[in-house]
Amino acid sequence: MVNISVNGTSHQVDVEDETPLLWVLREEIGLTGTKFGCGIAQCGACTVHVNGQAVRSCSVPVKTVAGAQITTIEGLSPNSNHPVQQAWLTEQVPQCGYCQSGQIMATVAFLKTNPNPSDADIDANLTNICRCGTYERLRRAVHRAAALMRT
Repeated sequence: MVNISVNGTSHQVDVEDETPLLWVLREEIGLTGTKFGCGIAQCGACTVHVNGQAVRSCSVPVKTVAGAQITTIEGLSPNSNHPVQQAWLTEQVPQCGYCQSGQIMATVAFLKTNPNPSDADIDANLTNICRCGTYERLRRAVHRAAALMRT
């Protein structure tokens, strides 16, 4: 049994210690907003926050996050009213939408440390992959969210 806190709720899950956090979130807790993409921590579709830091949950053994505060896309805001989510909607970032929860979670963590990023900062630090190639819209949304968060 592993005890984890997800979106402010404690969960006791009966899984092997090495089970990736992604599968615990999706299969054991039922939070399916976090997506499986590559399984090797390269694409970022599985990005969640652990103690406020963006991590790729497909490569994080659940035992390593026991006692940590985990936030998924479902826990980011109650009504999708986080500035990053609002910017995503305004800029119409998603095309297929599959990678977007990971993109949003990565952006939220990034903007905490870089509240006024340049395009080069965004390109260097937001390395999640979008198969649809919506990177221009994503950059615009990051700038919009940064401005919203500064006000």
